[in-house]
Amino acid sequence: MNRINPLYIGVLLLIILGFLVFKLNGSKADLIEAKELYKETLKVSTELNGLKNVYDQSKKTSNAIQAVLKHTSLQSAKIEQKVKNSGITISSESMDAKSLNILMSKLLNGAYNITSFKIKKLSDTKTSFYMEIKW
Repeated sequence: MNRINPLYIGVLLLIILGFLVFKLNGSKADLIEAKELYKETLKVSTELNGLKNVYDQSKKTSNAIQAVLKHTSLQSAKIEQKVKNSGITISSESMDAKSLNILMSKLLNGAYNITSFKIKKLSDTKTSFYMEIKW
């Protein structure tokens, strides 16, 4: 009577085996979910890295804006610019519509982070504008 019945040991081993199989299936599901989250995170980080490469180049952005502002048709527009550590501010009190169209086509077709943009029509041919570009 002091001995353990071998049938009890077999039942105990089957219960432990069932418990381990159940835990293994749960772990497999967690692993699949972790792999999917990793793929999604990798995709987002790649997109963010690409956006950082486009928008976080302050010297390149500053040089490109300076080149746009040196355009020959924009020389008579009296464009004022203020360069700061965080960006550049471009404004003009009176500018003809043709110069404004040239400036906007150059700036809006580039990859710049424009945070503020205001245009006010003064007359049929004259406008004023204000623009902030951050980097």
